[in-house]
Amino acid sequence: MLAAHKICLQKAVSLGGILLQAIPSYAQPAGHSFIYMDLSVTTPALLFPAISLLMLAHTNRFLALASLIRSLNDRYRQEPGKQHLLIQIKNLRSRLKMIRTMQLFGILSFLLCALDMGFIMWEWKTTANIVFAASLGSFIVSLMVSFMEILLSMKALEVELQDMEAISR
Repeated sequence: MLAAHKICLQKAVSLGGILLQAIPSYAQPAGHSFIYMDLSVTTPALLFPAISLLMLAHTNRFLALASLIRSLNDRYRQEPGKQHLLIQIKNLRSRLKMIRTMQLFGILSFLLCALDMGFIMWEWKTTANIVFAASLGSFIVSLMVSFMEILLSMKALEVELQDMEAISR
């Protein structure tokens, strides 16, 4: 019977066109685990529709926020100095910065996917893997900031509800 460190275990998992192959444990530096990805041109292309939909959602949020800011500007001119309006203005400024960040990382993810397709066609596998990972990372950051912006918008709604409750008392 062979010792455990001499046994070569290879696992192939197909995941959306990506072939992940675990490197044998004896070929890895101590304490490190590597994954090799064999990408085809269609792999980064699968992200294009998802990124496009994400960018559309970000643009819709931006347009809704712009409309909200315009209406809040009219309310503020009629009732300057109201505390809940000042809180909303601060909240909207933060949300605008978040939407800008979401759009930036969405565009970066899109560009990295397009660049990755070129690296795959030129058969620069290591570079293609790194750029694809960076594209996925940018996509994930955009989604995380989107989630944080949703939480912040919920706080803005809470401020409005509290103001309405204060008026009705």
